[in-house]
This record gives sequence, structure tokens and C-alpha cells, in this order.
Amino acid sequence: MSDINLGPLVRSIDNLERQLQRSVRMLGGQIEQVDGEVRDVKAVQAQTKDRLEVLYDKFLEFVGRTERIAAAQRAETRIVRINDEVEHKYGHHKVVRRTATGILQAFDTGLVQEETVRQVSEELMIQTPRYWLAPALVGLAAWAGDDEALCARAVEEAFRRSTAKTSLFFALILRRQGRQDASLRWLRHYLEGQDPRVLGREFQVILECVSQGAFGPPGRQLLARTLEEWRKRLLDDDAVRAAQAGRWRQEIDSLRAPSAAADFPRLAEVCPQWAALDDVLARARAHEALLSRFRTLMESEILPAHNLEDTVDDILDNLVRNSDEEELPLQRELLLNQAIVRQGDEEAARKEADMRSEALEETRNYLSVQSVAALDPEAVGASPAAQRVAVASCQEWFAQAHAAFSRDYRAAVPPRIEISLRNTYDIGQGTQRFKLTTWTKPLTDDLPDLEASLTRHWSSYVDMYVKSLAYDHRSSLALLGTAVTAILVIFLGVHVGFALIAALAVGGIWGIVLHNRADAARTAQEQARELLSRHMTEAIGRLRGAHAELTDWQQQYWAADFVEAEARTFIASLNTATGAPSPFEGRVVGADG
Repeated sequence: MSDINLGPLVRSIDNLERQLQRSVRMLGGQIEQVDGEVRDVKAVQAQTKDRLEVLYDKFLEFVGRTERIAAAQRAETRIVRINDEVEHKYGHHKVVRRTATGILQAFDTGLVQEETVRQVSEELMIQTPRYWLAPALVGLAAWAGDDEALCARAVEEAFRRSTAKTSLFFALILRRQGRQDASLRWLRHYLEGQDPRVLGREFQVILECVSQGAFGPPGRQLLARTLEEWRKRLLDDDAVRAAQAGRWRQEIDSLRAPSAAADFPRLAEVCPQWAALDDVLARARAHEALLSRFRTLMESEILPAHNLEDTVDDILDNLVRNSDEEELPLQRELLLNQAIVRQGDEEAARKEADMRSEALEETRNYLSVQSVAALDPEAVGASPAAQRVAVASCQEWFAQAHAAFSRDYRAAVPPRIEISLRNTYDIGQGTQRFKLTTWTKPLTDDLPDLEASLTRHWSSYVDMYVKSLAYDHRSSLALLGTAVTAILVIFLGVHVGFALIAALAVGGIWGIVLHNRADAARTAQEQARELLSRHMTEAIGRLRGAHAELTDWQQQYWAADFVEAEARTFIASLNTATGAPSPFEGRVVGADG
């Protein structure tokens, strides 16, 4: 047995040991490489997800902007088409309207022969077979030429086409010529034929007459009695009264301020109730806009015209300039498309058009006429004087709407204002992610208490997360023990020395790998703790910023809400404005120059 040569076997075992060492090292390197590739894949996946979310948001923004631009372009095309249609169908009405004032001024100056006026009016009668103003002008020319028969026939035809407008037209013409009794007869004829629940669009002229005192004391008394009777009749209808308060509420709502998100960026970011807070502040700030708008109207000086003739001419102009009923569908369509061009948003444009379209209704009740003149004077051609009278007449609904508006936004203040921080952070260049559960607390609590709570919240999750990054030796040591035991079992029966050397080699190499991994884990823990500490400091900074902005928001809200009392007092004072004298109260033509 002693003669057996073990040299080749020992050399073979040494070679095997070296190969085993190389294989273990190669395996360790491959494991490290795979781990790195997995981390890279996770990082790329997280970056790709973030980029996709940003791209999706930009895509939605682009689509919205494109849709708004397209809607505005389509509306502009429709506006051109509507204007062409209005000009084609009703352009001749404009000619008649311009001629009406021209004829009156021609009579004043005496620079145009009666025959010329008669010829022009008869030509317009032929060109506009359904328009009420054309025969009225023929009658006016015949009256100036003392042709009583032609005048009677022309007035009868104008009556057939529009009794109300013809009555008002001649009432104003006669008042302009100083024929007070005849003017009052026409005015009384007009008023007796009206139903206060369905007044035509020409009734706006009556409000102008009231505000300007165009018919003198007798006319003012007649109008005051009639309008007060109508008002009492309509105020008995709860639905009508509610509709007027609703119309004024819409107007007050439209005065709300823009979003204040730019002024409170941290609060907008972390407060779940921000949308309600922003809406409440915007509505509270409407009081200032309301005061600015209506106080300027009610307190500004309105200078009357130098003579009554000019005032009546303006009122006549308003009467004849109003679109006829058959033109209204096109005017409503035009109003909508103009709103779309301004807003870009079709839904918002429809809301604006719906709010303003009341001015283009064929008939309205007397109370609605007042509201439209007060709130949309441009649409009905109301003068500042008429608008002022209308606002004062609507004081009751104005006050009701304002009270409801103030009550509603105050009730909308959130009873609990919170801060909610939900955060996910990339750790180690995006290879791992640290996620906190949502931390929610009342933002109205004391700041030191909130900071302490947030610090505890962060610390607990940071500690757990950092511990999770520690290297788990147990499984690796168990695997090492299994491998060493297997080597000893296999090779002890062959060669004890080789078995021990192989076991020590595997254990040493494995120990180096375990040490490297444990060291890398400790480095990752230190980096994570340092990075998360900075993130926690940032989170506390966001808390402090939101807390400070909430204080600013509360101060701005209280300041805006404080104006409510001033606005309420101003609206109540409108009752005293109804008795203001009209510029031409008691005047007659030629009485004072």
C-alpha cells in the first residue's frame, strides 16, 4: 500500500480546486452582473412610466388646445355666414332705420324739400314690404305735406304691421314737435294695448322715456301709474319673482374672481379641500367687483342733452334700431358664435350666451325688461340713465340674490381643512423606490404639533425602509453551510486533505462575496438614510409653506368677506335712487331755448 503513487491524484485534486475557485469567482461576478442589470431594468421602467405620464398630460393639453382653436375657427366661419345672411335678408331694414332719423333732422333744418322726403319714403315702402317703419315714414312725410288721406292710410298700414312700435313712434314724434296732448293719446293707446307679462322688445323705449322725462309731467304720471300697477300684478307671481332673483344671482356669480392657485401654490398642492377654498375665495372677492361696477354706474354724473329734441331723437333711434322679431334667431346664433370666439370653450360660451340671450327674446314680462336693462344694457341699447333707473327698480331682487350668494359661499367653507402628503421617492438613482403611506392631518392644528407628527411618520417608515436594505446573511450562510457539508461528505472518503482544502476554499470565497454584499448593503443604507433625511426636510418645508399660505388665505378671505356688509348697505340704498328727478322733467319743446 505504501508503494501507491498519489502524486497524480493530488495534482488532479489541486487542478480541480483551482477550477472550482475560478468557477465560484465567475459565478459571483455573474450574480453581481445580473443584479446590476435587474436594477437597471427597474430604473428604466420607472423613468419610462414617469415620462409616459408627462407625455399623456401634454397630449391631453394639446388636444384641448387644438379643440378650442378649431371651435373658434368654426365659429368665425359661422359668424361670416350669419352676417352675410343678415345683410342679404335684412340689410334694407338698416337703410330704413338710418333714413328715419335723417328725415327728422331734415325737418328741423328745412334743407330738404318735402317732395324729396316723400319720394324717398315711398321708395323705401316699396323696397321693404313687411317692415313697419317704412309706412310710418310715408305717413310722416304725408303729415309734413298736409296730405291727410295718405297719412291716414300709411298709419293704418304701419299699425297692421306693428301696432306697438307704430304707437310709440308717433307718440315720440308728436312729443318732439311739442304736441303734448296728441303725444299722450298715442302713449296711452300704446300702454292700454300691452300685457305686462308679454311685452315686446320695443318696451325698452318706455324705460328710456321714464329715465329721461321725455313726456313731461303728464306723461311721467301716466307711466308711473301704469308701471306701478303692472309691477304689483307681477309681484303676486312667486315664479316671476324667483326668476328675477335668479337672473341677478347669475350676474353676481359671473363677477367671481379668477383662481388664486398661483398665489397659494403649496396649499393648492397638498390640501385636499383646495378646490373648495379657491372657489370660496373667488366668490368672496366678487363683492369688490360688484361695488366697483354698480357704484360707478349709480354715482357717476350723467349730463343731459342740450335740448329735448336730441333726447327724443336718441330714444327714437333706439326704437327703430332694434332688430325685428324675424331677425332674432340669427342674432341669437351670432351671439353664441361670438362667445365661442372669445372663450374657445363651447360649453362656457353656451352658458354665457344663455345668460345674455334673454335680451333677444321676442317678449318679456315687465320685471324682466327691467333686469335686462340693468344687467345687459348694450344688448337692448339702454342708456346709462335708463340702466340706473332699472337697477334701482330691481333693488329687491338684487338684495335677495346677493344675500343668497353670500350665504352659499360662506356655507361652502370646508369645516375641516387638511394637509395630505403622499410621496414616492427614487432611492439609488431610481433603482429602488421608497413609498410613504398618506399622512393626513388638520392643517389648522398648531405648526409644532404638525411638524412633530410628520417627523414621527417619516422616521418610522425610514427606519423600516433602511432596515429592509440590510443584507440578509441567514439564507446565504445556510447555503454556504450546505455547500461545505456536501464537499466534506463527497471528498472525505477520497482524500481528507483535499476535502478540507476544498471546504476552506469555498468557504473563503463565499465569505468574501458575503462581506462585499454586506458592505454594499451598509453603503446603500447610509445613502438611503441621508437622501431620505433630505426628503423629510423638504416635506417639513412643504408643511410649513402650506401652513403659512393657509394663514394668508384666511386673511384674504376675511378681508374679501368683510366687503359683503358694504355691498349689502349699498344695495339697500338703491331704494332711494328711484325718486331721482329725470333730466327733462317738466320740460316742453322750446320752453327753455
